Amino acid sequence: MRLSNAFLKTMKEVPKEAQVVSHQLMFRAGMIQKLASGIYNYLPMALRSLRKIEAIIREELEKKGCQEVLMPIVQPAELWRESGRWDYYGAELLRFKDRKDSDFCLGPTHEEVITDMVRKNLKSYKQLPWNLYQIQSKFRDEIRPRFGLMRGREFIMKDAYSFDESVEKSMENYQLMYEAYTDIFNRCGLKFKAVDAATGAIGGDKSHEFQVLAESGEDGILSCSHCDYAANEEKAAVKERQFKTDSSIFTPLEEVHTPNQKSIEEVTAFLGKKPEELIKSLVYMIDEEAVLILVPGNKEVNEAKIQAFFNANVVHLADDKTVEEITGAKTGFAGPVGLKKQIKIAADRGIQEFPNMICGANKTDYHLTGVNFERDYKVEEMGDFIHALPGEPCPVCDEGKLEEHRGIEVGQVFYLGTKYSESMSCNFLDRNGKQVPAVMGCYGIGVGRTLAAAIEQNHDEAGIVWPMAIAPYEVLVMPLQLKDEDVVNVGNTLYKWFMDLGIDVAIDDRNERAGFKFNDADLIGYPLQIIIGSKTLAEGMVEVKIRATGEKLKIKVAEIQDWVVNFKKEALK
Repeated sequence: MRLSNAFLKTMKEVPKEAQVVSHQLMFRAGMIQKLASGIYNYLPMALRSLRKIEAIIREELEKKGCQEVLMPIVQPAELWRESGRWDYYGAELLRFKDRKDSDFCLGPTHEEVITDMVRKNLKSYKQLPWNLYQIQSKFRDEIRPRFGLMRGREFIMKDAYSFDESVEKSMENYQLMYEAYTDIFNRCGLKFKAVDAATGAIGGDKSHEFQVLAESGEDGILSCSHCDYAANEEKAAVKERQFKTDSSIFTPLEEVHTPNQKSIEEVTAFLGKKPEELIKSLVYMIDEEAVLILVPGNKEVNEAKIQAFFNANVVHLADDKTVEEITGAKTGFAGPVGLKKQIKIAADRGIQEFPNMICGANKTDYHLTGVNFERDYKVEEMGDFIHALPGEPCPVCDEGKLEEHRGIEVGQVFYLGTKYSESMSCNFLDRNGKQVPAVMGCYGIGVGRTLAAAIEQNHDEAGIVWPMAIAPYEVLVMPLQLKDEDVVNVGNTLYKWFMDLGIDVAIDDRNERAGFKFNDADLIGYPLQIIIGSKTLAEGMVEVKIRATGEKLKIKVAEIQDWVVNFKKEALK
């Protein structure tokens, strides 16, 4: 590409809403343009990098036997009603009607469509396994789109879906995709961690996220200092401990007047107690059922864990009216003892740690002291319902502690089981001649997010520092004195040489001063800059700048082809 003809305009200023480095640099480097909130035009430089990421994805998936398809972004509501997600997915699902008043949506994901596609073709176990993928635009109507391509409303995504005859076979496909993702992100030149993750609105029983490590990452990651355990903070487990109960030290229940003391901080200060001595009692709506969730007062409720534990579509706090109907008191005074209306009680394991706890009395402005598990109340479900914290013991090994990192989620693999195939009757005849639902997996990569994450992880004060594999161009040829015939001729010769060698090369033949070209080259982030100046050329040399290190070398013109080819080979290992 000759930059004199390129559809490219670099900037010094950044838009006010560009809060993260990738958004700022992609705008300044002329890679993206904002069309509307969370919706962007991909300009040539960005699209070249996107296509390289897509090519890596296709190569690695096809090694694993995946087949590419392409599904519509517009999806009929009846498929979502079959799966049960039409009413649960939330406001991110952009719904609309066509001229016949039929309901449709813009696809944020394609589980329903792929399940419908497969059920029309699947008859026997002999046809399986299938793993079908697409690279396509998605739309999620984010309430606060931000960070450029990191959290836009319209985005490019690779999504794949596996169909197997058994859980065991599905787990084999899951492992293949896990391996493919590892190879994809390694080939993209990224530092990342695969972490245990919550499944969220997609559903399913098992999931791993692939997180690019970056200080600007939205996601918190907790990993062990000693073993390989790593998890998203939504999923990170709290180490299970055994608690011994000594009933001889139990004190009687006592009702205490606590006027207007609702929060943990207010009650502990009023009673002179520590937060861990309180039971935090919260009424949650889990789908359509009200459940009282109990956690230690010094811990934060983890709604993602609650959703996973109950295999729920939606989890949210009950409104004040519902709380009062169940407890007989205003919000802030709930407890497991003496509920006005009996509902299911589920508790975090940690509430067993201390005797003689404090909880709401289900009476406005009152709390109970001397509350003891099993003596005064019982629970129907016991689990892990709190956020794990840095410094806590590793849930897997006995030696390590949890350490915190920041990450950008670029991919996620899910084991779905029969969540969609059963509700949508995607069945086949098994080896015993019985109709059974297909066992499914789901695997996504945010292509645009991967691009943005690469910039978040690879930049300096001058601009982008691309990994060679996904740089828009691998080499930039820069003839400096355009009035010097020898400089121009060597520049054009090198440009042609590299094109003939299959090197992605651009030539900066713009009539601009050297400083402008150098700044643009660093901003856009070409991995290799070959600088042709009259002084070095008089010595039979050109200067090469390696963007990642800033190192500058003088290399003979006759040797530059082999040097670049070898450099690229080493960089892509």
